[in-house]
Amino acid sequence: MLAKRIIACLDIKDGRTVKGINFLELRDAGDPVELGKLYSEQGIDELVFLDITATHEKRKTLSALARSVAKNINIPFTIGGGVSSLEDAQILLESGADKISINSAAVKNPEIIDQLALEFGSQFVVLAVDGRLVNESWEVYIAGGRIATGIKMFDWVRQAQERGAGEILFTSMNHDGVKNGFAIDATRRISESLSIPVIASGGAGNKEHFAEVFTNGKADAGLAASIFHYKEIEIHDLKSYLSKLGIPIRL
Repeated sequence: MLAKRIIACLDIKDGRTVKGINFLELRDAGDPVELGKLYSEQGIDELVFLDITATHEKRKTLSALARSVAKNINIPFTIGGGVSSLEDAQILLESGADKISINSAAVKNPEIIDQLALEFGSQFVVLAVDGRLVNESWEVYIAGGRIATGIKMFDWVRQAQERGAGEILFTSMNHDGVKNGFAIDATRRISESLSIPVIASGGAGNKEHFAEVFTNGKADAGLAASIFHYKEIEIHDLKSYLSKLGIPIRL
């Protein structure tokens, strides 16, 4: 069985790491490259950098961030935020990113998933899905969770896999930053319907939540932000705990 992965997510706004609750009430959490380097030294498996700043200079900002991360950190990292073309992806790849994350652009133009997978390989393409449970139905949101699309989430992830996405990063907007646990049922449903890896995001508050999402949720990776940023859980302690439970993990 493949080892489960622990991933730290760094949301970037104006060059700084920020974190909020339910995608709102953002507060500063530090320099993204310094934080990423620290997590790498502490044994995190991967990093995800998402630029949430709306700016016309986004491409330059992201490529500069990717170069800085690649220079200072030696573990795989994904970068995203405003990626909407093959050219955007090419620049990030050349700047050192291992994978790119795409969200809103894929919803608006699903063919870009096919194009990215064909040009760079499926392993380079992570589809980020911001889902919200509304009236007992999971719906896809875009633009940093601000716009409802009316698209049914489970249909969307299956389409993304068929188009060539190599991985799904599912964030539950209902659970984001609340620290009451991941969206276990929805994560399991996505995992069971797909053959590609699924990263669970939104809701991590303690070590038990990771164990639950790996076992009951059948996630391939668990992603968190604030519990790492504010040192509520030490990465080594989390990995040791999961290993003692018999969950395959890289120590």
